[in-house]
Amino acid sequence: MSDKPSKLKIADREFSSRLLVGTGKFGSNELMRDALIASGTEIVTVALRRADISGRGDPFANILDFIDPKRFLVLPNTSGARNAAEAVRLARLAAAAGLPKWVKLEIHPDARYLLPDPVETLAAAEILVKEGFVVLPYINADPVLAKRLQDAGTATVMPLGSPIGSNRGIETRAQIEIIIEQATVPVVVDAGLGAPSQAAEAMEMGADAVLVNTAIAIASDPSRMAHAFRKAVEAGREAHEIGLAETRSIASATRTRDFSLIDIFPKSGPW
Repeated sequence: MSDKPSKLKIADREFSSRLLVGTGKFGSNELMRDALIASGTEIVTVALRRADISGRGDPFANILDFIDPKRFLVLPNTSGARNAAEAVRLARLAAAAGLPKWVKLEIHPDARYLLPDPVETLAAAEILVKEGFVVLPYINADPVLAKRLQDAGTATVMPLGSPIGSNRGIETRAQIEIIIEQATVPVVVDAGLGAPSQAAEAMEMGADAVLVNTAIAIASDPSRMAHAFRKAVEAGREAHEIGLAETRSIASATRTRDFSLIDIFPKSGPW
């Protein structure tokens, strides 16, 4: 067994980090930049509605100025799209503006719960894949939809652990386990991870990567929290590759044989 962790492969690219990081909710672009570096991530998602892709140099939408394209792969995110047509349009605009032809496909028409629309997501994915996009779709933890999407040619599937920004952890564990079992593309657990331990749990389950935003962005020290998630993801992945100990319904002694106090303190002793 190799003593080095395996790399994450998405489409035709390999990444050493299995932590993807979002860029919303940070107190400032400077805090965001520093947290991205501390996280060790190589893939950064950017909501297209928050980025200046017009070329006009909008000072209020200059998030891309704080993301080094030599260090990070910028992953345009269609967050805010309410249907397939809007998502496809956003992806095309990003590619036309010179951003990578990669897209995090996110369609949620309900602003209260931000749950992804499965019908519109599949429709948009089929269009974008045919146009040569590397598509990473955000979905409910639906094994049937995950299989349909990977059959359509998406580069990953990204099931939610719990609703976006909820910090409730993995409430969809049973469904994600089925998705992982059936997957032919990387599985990225996305949304709802609120603590490093929850990211480690996802990796121990066999997820290929996780995406975290809110828990890092709203922390009192985003850089330190980003580093904590980095270590948790690395530990969880390493544990998965080694293999977790089997759970047992009964106790199992740590010794190879039982010893009594008589064995340890013979009667013939001075006491």
